[in-house]
Amino acid sequence: MLSPFGAIGGRKMFVQRERGLLVVVDMQERLLPVMYNAREVEENILKLLALAKIYQWPVLITEQYPKGLGRTVEGLRKELGDLYSPIEKVSFSCMGSEAFQDRIFQLKRDGRDQVVVTGIEAHVCVYQTVMHLLAQGWEVHLASDGVGSRVQRNHLWALDIMDNAGAWIKPTETIIFEVLEQAGTPQFKAMMPYIK
Repeated sequence: MLSPFGAIGGRKMFVQRERGLLVVVDMQERLLPVMYNAREVEENILKLLALAKIYQWPVLITEQYPKGLGRTVEGLRKELGDLYSPIEKVSFSCMGSEAFQDRIFQLKRDGRDQVVVTGIEAHVCVYQTVMHLLAQGWEVHLASDGVGSRVQRNHLWALDIMDNAGAWIKPTETIIFEVLEQAGTPQFKAMMPYIK
């Protein structure tokens, strides 16, 4: 029987709880309301934040020019609590931020090499971040319904390009159930309010 933790083309198929980390890109007060799928994106990121907290994953939050675009939306800040420690940036790619690079490469040295990516916009900051992560050898799992754009066709274009580039494109619940692995555990019970 094939192990779910096997690989296809050198890429692990499933997110492994001890290797994962979560990146939330630019979920900001003046950006989110104009996304065509804003509510779905925020709800799915809340689910992934709950998963990250249960498994004590590192969470990296970025904010693009917060002076102009505002802070991370209140619902996510509330869920994050003490974990809310945003990295401010002006580069579209998170990897263009030295502070982001310092933090994520430290996590890689600690064995965290599977990056679950969410946020906005799918075809700009998320896309550029994912492409730079892939180019530098990271394994990227993108929550397809945890990213969004102002226009649906741009969202779909971005998913297609990132898939072709080597990212794993999956619904949020697929990522959650990969990490949970089975029902009946304390972690599964803790996630039930988010997935039922």
